[in-house]
Amino acid sequence: MEQFFRTEAIMAFSMRATIPAVLVLALACGTAACKEEAVAPGAKTVELGGRTMKIKREHFGRLADGTAVELFTLTSASGLEARIMTYGAILVSLKAPDRNGVLADVNLGFDSLEGYLGTHPYFGAIIGRYGNRIAKARFALDGVEYKLAANNNGNTLHGGLRGFDKVVWTAELIESAPGQGVKLTYLSRDLEEGFPGNLSVTVVYTLTDANELSIRYEATTDKKTPLNLTNHAYWNLKGEGRGDVLGHALRIEADKITAVDSAANLIPTGEIVPVAGTPFDFTSPHAIGERIAQVEGGYDHNFVLRSGGGAPALAARVEEPASGRVLEIWTDQPGIQLYTGNFLDGTVAGKGGKAYGKHFAFCLETQHFPDSPSHPNFPTTILEPGQTYRTVTVHKFSTK
Repeated sequence: MEQFFRTEAIMAFSMRATIPAVLVLALACGTAACKEEAVAPGAKTVELGGRTMKIKREHFGRLADGTAVELFTLTSASGLEARIMTYGAILVSLKAPDRNGVLADVNLGFDSLEGYLGTHPYFGAIIGRYGNRIAKARFALDGVEYKLAANNNGNTLHGGLRGFDKVVWTAELIESAPGQGVKLTYLSRDLEEGFPGNLSVTVVYTLTDANELSIRYEATTDKKTPLNLTNHAYWNLKGEGRGDVLGHALRIEADKITAVDSAANLIPTGEIVPVAGTPFDFTSPHAIGERIAQVEGGYDHNFVLRSGGGAPALAARVEEPASGRVLEIWTDQPGIQLYTGNFLDGTVAGKGGKAYGKHFAFCLETQHFPDSPSHPNFPTTILEPGQTYRTVTVHKFSTK
């Protein structure tokens, strides 16, 4: 894992990092840099620098206004498969092998675009401008108050009514040293969903032959703006739709959480409290369901990573005993949100028509802290003109 970060030439990942961006090469087919050969409808083999990649790029549907949505399928040499679409920059599926080599999709979602256009809890989506909650749907910046959409109990959740999960991103295929990927870009206009500044955002999904899925984020702005990007994948290492995740063993590299006002609101009070002696202590592995009944509403809390952010470190490790699948999450962010699918109630028909019931998935969203604009003691989320926001999270899959 450390080699991944070295190869990416990433040396620090703070909100105010000034390191150069990772060099990537867009597939400019039709030039000397790229040789492409159609091998099947919608599938292509691309040769770059002596390396061969198999990438499937296909039409996935259209929005009501006629905008086309594309789907990309990436496959590693070891069999890991990721599918990403341009609507919401959504991770549509992730197939990983169990200890016997049997693949299963471990990411909740839908089989078609139509499912994602309906009501759903952000399955697999890129979240922005601000992941998690902002209290009272407003914040002040340099003496100016900005009002946002109150889409969650009077607060703003995951960017508002039409966040980054509900827009179509522009995509191109890329190759970097670690592996093949998809680069997605989006321009969020000044005052979109109430946030100031024209924000240019890039998200790069990279799949490696070491069974790693990395998500790298970059952004620049022409006005000060709060920014907190994350991915909202719903994981079930048994396979999506195959029951609850309460038996998954979880370890989180955090000694503290940000306290919240109530289970209904989940707005930070500003206090950072120890997890020792509480149901939030995952400093050693515990089954997710072992103490969940002691947490009103279930887990939906921000854990303060002991790494402090700014440099890559292990944030969480999850093991599913029956399949042997293991997921490690590495990040440079200071926090990670554990959510245990508390609001899944079986009414959402997922892939293959499966009903996703309560606790049928867990989310581990790497992030800055919720409602940071309201709490000066939290790490800042303010991006300023002239700065570049850079962060990366890596999901490493293995078996035991």
